[in-house]
Amino acid sequence: MAAAAVPVPQGPLVVGVDSSTQSTKALVVDSATGEVVARGQAPHTVGGGSDGTGKESVPEQWWEALTEALRQCGTPAREAAAISVGGQQHGLVTLDAAGRSVRPALLWNDVRSAPQRDRLIEELGGPKAWAERVGSVPAPAFTVTKWAWLRENEPEAARATAAVRLPHDYLTERLTGYGTTDRGDASGTGWWASGTESYDEEILDRVGLSPELLPRVLRHGEAAGTVRELPDLPLPTGALVATGTGDNMAAALGLGLRPGQPVLSLGTSGTVYAVSAHRPTDPTGVVAGFADTRDAWLPLACTLNCTLAVDRIATLLGRDREAVEPGGSAVLLPFLDGERTPHLPHASGLLHGLRHDTTPGQVLQAAYDGAVFALLTALDQVLDADAAPDAPLLLIGGGAKGTAWRETVRRLSGRPVRVPRAEELVALGAAAQAAGLALGEDPAAVARRWSTAEGPSYGPVPRDEAAMERHSQVLASADGLLRHS
Repeated sequence: MAAAAVPVPQGPLVVGVDSSTQSTKALVVDSATGEVVARGQAPHTVGGGSDGTGKESVPEQWWEALTEALRQCGTPAREAAAISVGGQQHGLVTLDAAGRSVRPALLWNDVRSAPQRDRLIEELGGPKAWAERVGSVPAPAFTVTKWAWLRENEPEAARATAAVRLPHDYLTERLTGYGTTDRGDASGTGWWASGTESYDEEILDRVGLSPELLPRVLRHGEAAGTVRELPDLPLPTGALVATGTGDNMAAALGLGLRPGQPVLSLGTSGTVYAVSAHRPTDPTGVVAGFADTRDAWLPLACTLNCTLAVDRIATLLGRDREAVEPGGSAVLLPFLDGERTPHLPHASGLLHGLRHDTTPGQVLQAAYDGAVFALLTALDQVLDADAAPDAPLLLIGGGAKGTAWRETVRRLSGRPVRVPRAEELVALGAAAQAAGLALGEDPAAVARRWSTAEGPSYGPVPRDEAAMERHSQVLASADGLLRHS
């Protein structure tokens, strides 16, 4: 029997990269149709640092993983016209004068810099001043707090640093030879001011970082350069390299979001965000005032406890994750790792309202309710006048595939829900950015042409106001306990 014919691409091939905490993925995409014609993935490791409490990775491993992922893509990668890298946000990459890493990168989930974060907020005018200036009240995840930690705890490493990069910047520079970044990823550093869209020299001076060590911030539609001739890199020399961006910005681009379209992402952590025409400045710190990849904004809130926390409750109960039961009065706040939203870093999980007739399935449903309650409360602060109150929630991430997650979101939000069929949205967003550069088009329009946000839709159901109010009351009443657990 003859082999099936391989479809001929209708447009130039482009590569989208997702360099995440644990691995790097590469997709080769037909820019005309959005069809994924090849894919590859390679892992990298995360260590705990010298004292075991941190989260660190060696940047050179990211490059090796990218090269391997591209190699797995085969011939299509060698025919690509453009490439773009989406990467984990906030990481601190320190390079010496030869471009080698001075030490392993401090990752987004390394929070050893919490004391430096608290001090910086106080020294520079408090939360409101930071929000107005930078767009966000820095969390210990932000790069500026990590650099302050490095200078205090490893001064020799700080002195040896000739360049400071974010993870996606590092990979882009390895491709092109030039130090560049984009406004989206830069907006998560804490030293890029959203009010002026430039590096804030007072903040940099405060933490002892010269702006000469930072990459140039490219504007929407600019090229970072072209792929230079590198041995063993399975990409064509001279292919265009787009700006790249952070993973959340790439996922938003991958969905082709218009202003006001809310997204709820269910992963190990949960996020809610929407593109906005208005610059966010939330002094409470709940909403991070990120920029998007283009010329708008991406207000975003993040919870630490989502699918992994609920799965842990299911395991403790000895139940399948889908084995939920309705009813009951139990409230379970699954803050197993402390919580970022609400800001309760020392909290642990809390269960309230057990009765003789409470069933294990009702307790498990309460865990889902507690996680979704935290996300929806944050979503109310993320959305602004651009958002219609009945706009469907786009549900993405691993949890979006679960019936219990989807139905809990519907019941507690009262909104219609749509579950996009497209997966690997960070890599697809990077591919759309590469396609936009290659074709001279708006990358968000490219993603919409690819129909990445299309998928099954589920109509609204009446909002469970009683459950939302029950959670609000328990959270308020237990505030002191949660702050000191």
